[in-house]
Parts: sequence; C-alpha cells; structure tokens
Amino acid sequence: MYARITHMILIISKKATESELKQMSQDFGGEYIKVVVDAHRKILAGGGERHVDAEQLLLKDGSKQEDLWGGGIDPNTKEIDYNSMINLRPSQGNSSRDVLSSDIQKKMDKIIKNLLL
Repeated sequence: MYARITHMILIISKKATESELKQMSQDFGGEYIKVVVDAHRKILAGGGERHVDAEQLLLKDGSKQEDLWGGGIDPNTKEIDYNSMINLRPSQGNSSRDVLSSDIQKKMDKIIKNLLL
C-alpha cells in the first residue's frame, strides 16, 4: 500500500508565528520554505513540496494566476530565491523558471519579509 504524507500549506496574510514557520519548513528539514506570493493581494502560501499545490490553494482562495509567483526562502540565512516552474509565463514576458522582472522580485521580497521574517 502506498501512503503519502502531505504537509499542510498555509496561507499567510499577517506575520507568521514561529509555529507556522516551523510547519511550513518541515518538508525540507527546516532548511527551506517554498512560497507562492500573490503580488496583488500581498499574501503568500508557504509550505509543501511543490509550488503548484500552493498556487492551487491561492487560486481557490480568490487569487488570479497572473499575480502568483513562486520562489522560496531559507529561514536560517533569510536568502530569498525566485525560482519555480509556475513562473514560466511567456505570455507575461517571463520565459524562465526565475522571475525576470526586478519589479516583481522587489514585490516578492517585501511580501516575504513582511510575512515571514
């Protein structure tokens, strides 16, 4: 029998607690949190093994696809990255897994720092 442990992905709209940070980082041994940021609503979904799962959760919560960008953060070093398959969007001028727009990166930084750091 196959069993998959699914860790909870949390939608964060106000400063995350230590408990929430720990929960979101458990899929990567406390060393990394995958995040999907809604640049318009200024919220994020964090945790899980795949960005697409957090993306789907935000879409069900009312976010629009064009506002969602994936990346991650190392909670220990506070280093933020902007890399995710969900970022491949040639129709929005982003032909890479990395967020190419410095404006979107700045928005992501601000939201991640406000909610997770």
